[in-house]
Amino acid sequence: MRSGFVSLVGRSNVGKSTILNAIIGKKISIVTPKKQTTRNSIQGIYNDDDCQIVFVDTPGIHKPINELGQKMDKASYSAIRDCDIAVLVVDASKKFGEGDQFLLDHLKFDCKLIIVFNKIDLTNIELISSLKKIYQEHYKPLKIVECSAIEKFGIDDIVKAIKENLEEGPQYYDLETLTNVDIKFRIQEIIREKMLLLLKEEVPHAVAVQCTDILTDESPIEVYAKIIVERESQKGIVIGAKGRMIKKIGINARRDIENLIGRHINLNLNVQVVENWRNSSRFLVDF
Repeated sequence: MRSGFVSLVGRSNVGKSTILNAIIGKKISIVTPKKQTTRNSIQGIYNDDDCQIVFVDTPGIHKPINELGQKMDKASYSAIRDCDIAVLVVDASKKFGEGDQFLLDHLKFDCKLIIVFNKIDLTNIELISSLKKIYQEHYKPLKIVECSAIEKFGIDDIVKAIKENLEEGPQYYDLETLTNVDIKFRIQEIIREKMLLLLKEEVPHAVAVQCTDILTDESPIEVYAKIIVERESQKGIVIGAKGRMIKKIGINARRDIENLIGRHINLNLNVQVVENWRNSSRFLVDF
């Protein structure tokens, strides 16, 4: 069989996580319109009759402004070094800008490269032609694929291009495994996704979530999670007037967690202040 590790890399909000979810057919990575939604490298495993592809969804590459951002960029660069094929995802709906130039200046590929121009439904011939010219002059991709991940157009073409360039290899995961992350991590991400969608401006980016306990012997299951913020003012915003916001976050998250687990749960959320946690090496290592 053919098998290998394939990293999905690119800037924030280009659609890497949406592409991964569309390929796997399940929600592996959370998706929001906010930048830097993905903070960790998350694996999604694709299987068919003659291949296994281990996709690695990476944080969006950007110019970091804190230690968290540095670690996110480091995770992305590491995923590229350790993969068999890299898939560079480009937003085909936006003109080439400073952030794109930053990526070109910092992103080197020593592995096979496929470039995917996503959001093809939102672009025009002139714009995508200019983007293709820039990226083809800078890189030498094996293949260029156009897609619209949200419309699920071109997804099969991405898989086909990857399969054509995979080597013979072992089966890394059993066929029932969809991702490498555990249930606690997936619960944390669900809660954080709801906060990204409900909270505004800088607050959601100053939030971390830790699932501290899952009591499966209880009926319904008791799930305990800690929401970390950087300042008391942010804690007040997360909780909201008379607890309305934290209640809304809990209701929205509980629905998705129950779909994930397949059982009813009680979701217990606690908000804690850890000052400047995004620049705390000790906290980030533990986190």
